[in-house]
Amino acid sequence: MVRKKSSLILCGGFLFVAWNALLLLYLWGRPPSGRLGEGGGAEPVGKEEWGMGRGKGGQVNLAGEVIRLAEEVEVQLETQKKLLKQIEGHRAVWARQRDVGKRDTEEKKDVKHEVVQQDHKHPPPVKDGVKVKDQMEVRQTQKPAPTAAVSKVEQQHATELKEELKTNKLSSSSPEVIIPILVIACDRVTVKRSLDKLIQYRPSPELFPIIVSQDCGHGETARVIGSYGEQLTHIRQPDVSDIRVRPEHRKFQGYYKIARHYRWALNQVFNRFSHSNVVIVEDDLEVAPDFFEYFRALYPILRSDPSLWCVSAWNDNGRDALVDPSKAQLLHRTDFFPGLGWMLLKDMWDELEPKWPSAFWDDWMRQPEQRKDRSCIRPEISRTITFGRKGVSLGQFFDQYLRYIKLNTEFVPFTKLDLSYLLKDKYQVLFIQETYSAPLVKIEDLQQGGSLKGPGPFRVQYSSRDSFKVFARNLGVMDDLKSGVPRTGYRGVVSFLYRGRRVFLAPPEGWTHYDVSWS
Repeated sequence: MVRKKSSLILCGGFLFVAWNALLLLYLWGRPPSGRLGEGGGAEPVGKEEWGMGRGKGGQVNLAGEVIRLAEEVEVQLETQKKLLKQIEGHRAVWARQRDVGKRDTEEKKDVKHEVVQQDHKHPPPVKDGVKVKDQMEVRQTQKPAPTAAVSKVEQQHATELKEELKTNKLSSSSPEVIIPILVIACDRVTVKRSLDKLIQYRPSPELFPIIVSQDCGHGETARVIGSYGEQLTHIRQPDVSDIRVRPEHRKFQGYYKIARHYRWALNQVFNRFSHSNVVIVEDDLEVAPDFFEYFRALYPILRSDPSLWCVSAWNDNGRDALVDPSKAQLLHRTDFFPGLGWMLLKDMWDELEPKWPSAFWDDWMRQPEQRKDRSCIRPEISRTITFGRKGVSLGQFFDQYLRYIKLNTEFVPFTKLDLSYLLKDKYQVLFIQETYSAPLVKIEDLQQGGSLKGPGPFRVQYSSRDSFKVFARNLGVMDDLKSGVPRTGYRGVVSFLYRGRRVFLAPPEGWTHYDVSWS
């Protein structure tokens, strides 16, 4: 036993001496560090001079060599730090792909059986991993091998979305769906406020890339946008020239430039960057903490229901006194295009772009020729507010309405909720039933309140444009109509809270259509 221990000690000592000898020979034999010169030799770097590290007679200066080696190690450590940062940035994506790979193996047999039953004649184009039409049937001729166009992640998304649609459980979209945020900017340096909140609340730069499109050529605003570096993509509208308009429209020059900018920017998102959807915000909007969660959850609803054409984060009647603070999760359908933070699909842009107007694009969207009886989703409590009092509209509505809009502060996990009640077939039946089963009351009863019992809902009926405007003003909701549609209206009904009670400002039962002459 003692001999064995002695042998091990001797071997260890020999290896130690041999290792240090090899290391010393390595250090002696290394050339001075430097960069490659034009002639292929090494040139000194920093304060280094040729011959540094050698003593008299060309002997190696061990201390100098050790210092040089330490500097090289420091450079290598910095390189490793950069690599670690890149790995950290992609760690979430790798984790998702690993999880998807596991699920893909488990469901391989089910997917194969499902594919056999599908129509083999019409393989769909792939958009975000799935083409959804009408009843959102996902049809595949076979299970393709993962490629750049059809990855395992996309296949898994298609399978999961199909199952959700079959059971009407459209509570969330796949985490692999990329939803770009397009920020329309011009000459407001306060765009920083909007961008700061977007970046603060953004859960993933990969899944929610931010594209800032700037018009006007304003240098200071461009510097603010540029200060965010790789956190966003900055594109610039190339044509900032004035637009020839009729003499009476010279004061509306700004509206013409905005419409031109929107068209260019949306074409960039859909055609240059090849995205299949987009959420549009302007440079004077601040978003809520669950802004991204809201759009992520409503994406499959928008894709699945052809009676919808947008999802908006805005409630036109979203003032503090008009909304229910206890129902931050409550969502509605509306026939009025709200804008101010809204989602659009590429299919819809392909329909709108050829006839895009030269000015007043938002009111143009509200015309029946564009809306085609389609609706939008909007929240009970807004997920955006505007802080831009001055603009091309010269503060229209801002002081009276917009400055009082309540911004949601409670994070609602929309992707974990069942939002299938927003589908038209379900929503419309329940909405009409709730509206017209509510007791019909006079506006004086609401204002006095003493004779009414319970929290409501109650119904106030209007029968003409003038009566609507009178009731709306007295109840504190916006009274203007666009193409005959009241703000937040659905089938002519405006829903809001008045002194803590739910109120439906509604037309007579049996309503069929909007009257554009009411505008």
